[in-house]
Amino acid sequence: MQAIAFEDVTKTYAGPRPVHALTGVRFAVEPGEFFGLLGPNGAGKTTLISILAGLARADGGRVTVMGHDVVTDFAAARRSLGIVPQELVFDPFFSVREALRIQSGYFGVRGNEAWIAELLDGLGLADKADANMRQLSGGMKRRVLVAQALVHKPPVIVLDEPTAGVDVELRQTLWQFISSLHKQGHTVLLTTHYLEEAEALCQRIAMLKGGALVALAPTAELLAGMAGQVLRFKTDDALPAALVPQARVTGRQVLLSVGGAADIEVALTALRVAGVRVEDVGIVGADLEDVFLATMGAAR
Repeated sequence: MQAIAFEDVTKTYAGPRPVHALTGVRFAVEPGEFFGLLGPNGAGKTTLISILAGLARADGGRVTVMGHDVVTDFAAARRSLGIVPQELVFDPFFSVREALRIQSGYFGVRGNEAWIAELLDGLGLADKADANMRQLSGGMKRRVLVAQALVHKPPVIVLDEPTAGVDVELRQTLWQFISSLHKQGHTVLLTTHYLEEAEALCQRIAMLKGGALVALAPTAELLAGMAGQVLRFKTDDALPAALVPQARVTGRQVLLSVGGAADIEVALTALRVAGVRVEDVGIVGADLEDVFLATMGAAR
């Protein structure tokens, strides 16, 4: 039995110009797997998660969670899922502890005070347990969303951009706690734009573009299939036009895709001839961002 299975899922949003959000998406997440779902904005990730959660209805295909159909066996499928949404949704009339007790009640769970206390402690919320939700910072509210998703101890955890706009401390706290749950056997499905997180955490990755599946493989296999190296350096100068197509620029840092020693020599020569002053020069292997950009480019 698979933890999550998407079987030829299609979804079109009607309108003057219909939007084909998903076109025959098919893949499965195995029990106990840490799985990444990646794609640019508008790729169909949110639509797929909404169908999984029962918030949207697919036009075709089938989705199951731990063998339970999300349409015909919705209650059992939903009990098997813990979903952390992108949006900060909270009830401003209750404290953190009360919110977790109420969330427990939605799933018919009682007498779980010990687990609630463990969630509060593990997510750094213990000192905020009796604070009203509206008094919390954005990062603390996101921690509560994680706790609410886990309060009924679901076997499958879905994290939809869980660290978007949060500080480094929360990221570390969240990943330590989620990693401990994964080691205990929980299945984790992660969507994120922070590709370094996906590379570090996910055992297998699926990539969507334009509502279609364009890559599905173990993370190590995706990285191994990316030939070449990356020339990394910092500069305040503009790059020569010939190097721009193969460059990723973040502030002063430049990552330049190169095939090998000969390409590195050509790139450095081009920089020197153009009068580009560089510092902190180094060579690193290709990372998941290189794989992602190459895959999205090939899928045009």
